[in-house]
Amino acid sequence: MAAASRIRSVEARTIRVPLDNPTSFSTREVHHRDYGIVRVTTEDGNQGIGFCYGGSDAGRLVSHAVRELFAPLLVGQDATRVEWLWDRMYGNGILQGRAGAAMRALSILDVAIWDRNARAADMPLHRFLGGYRDETVPAYASGGYYLDGKTPDMLGEELAGYVAMGFKAVKMKVGRLDPAGEEARIRAAREAIGPEVLLMLDANNAWRDLPTALRFMDRYEPYDPYWIEEPFPVDDIANHARLAERTRVPVATGEIEAGRWRFKDLLDHGAAAILQTDAAVCGGISEYRRISATAASYGVNLCPHWFHDLHIHLVASAPNGQFVEFFPDDQVLNFRRLVDRQLEVRDGELVLPTGPGLGFGFDEDALGRYAVDDWS
Repeated sequence: MAAASRIRSVEARTIRVPLDNPTSFSTREVHHRDYGIVRVTTEDGNQGIGFCYGGSDAGRLVSHAVRELFAPLLVGQDATRVEWLWDRMYGNGILQGRAGAAMRALSILDVAIWDRNARAADMPLHRFLGGYRDETVPAYASGGYYLDGKTPDMLGEELAGYVAMGFKAVKMKVGRLDPAGEEARIRAAREAIGPEVLLMLDANNAWRDLPTALRFMDRYEPYDPYWIEEPFPVDDIANHARLAERTRVPVATGEIEAGRWRFKDLLDHGAAAILQTDAAVCGGISEYRRISATAASYGVNLCPHWFHDLHIHLVASAPNGQFVEFFPDDQVLNFRRLVDRQLEVRDGELVLPTGPGLGFGFDEDALGRYAVDDWS
């Protein structure tokens, strides 16, 4: 084993960041966000970081899994043995959860190990992973949330503002109101952004049955949505497939899925035309790459969910990486307040970081303001 790459320490921390304004989805309202963060340090002093959304409550579960399940397996091991380390963590955590907090803990440790190795090689992570794109990557602006007092015209103004920034694709939330109320919002959005800008719709698991979904889709289709995202509960692959057969709007899903086998089920059943694999959820960068390669053989693109600071590297490193989901401000993805560098937007695309690894670090002062616990 190379002594320099031996893992010296694995630390975790839980961060809770309040939202400035309570924000609603189709079926729930969020007041704060919990984030699980990690750092992995090797004997040569190189360090990698990882992070995930731990939910709107009980984010400490992720940190507990890091400390109790996985850290003892990693300390003393060679950080360059990425595949072996992943397999060891997966096998050790399988009884605690093949999804959820345990898999998120595995995921962010895998991200941190890849980040450490790219930093040690003095390469941006996207180049370390293969470097398919050169300077920028396509992105869509994600917003359009439900807020008290927010009218359809205000929604349209918000999305038009993203178009004015250069974005050629935008996303909004749907599924909270009745069909007429939803149509009014989507009509205002389409009128505000014009006919050529791609309009993505995110239902956040709003519907429980196919007839209800079809009733809403009949209202949505005239406004030319680019996709309908997470129409049903995540485990309901059958209804995703049935809806995909009955609407011309592509179905996108997968942001909460974990493991390559579940994504293969989605593909085999024709339940998703676009995968939204989240590397901080699915099993880390290692598993994301396996899922991406599988999807490529089906002719399916990946538009990963959330955390643009991470997913810019993954979209940039593979031919079937299509879009990065980008949050223009810190009102919903308030993780932005915890990092020391923000991505640059150029003509509606994201400029690839040139620094080593992920290209940013944690803002320790911000962590101190929002921390639930200490590094340990």
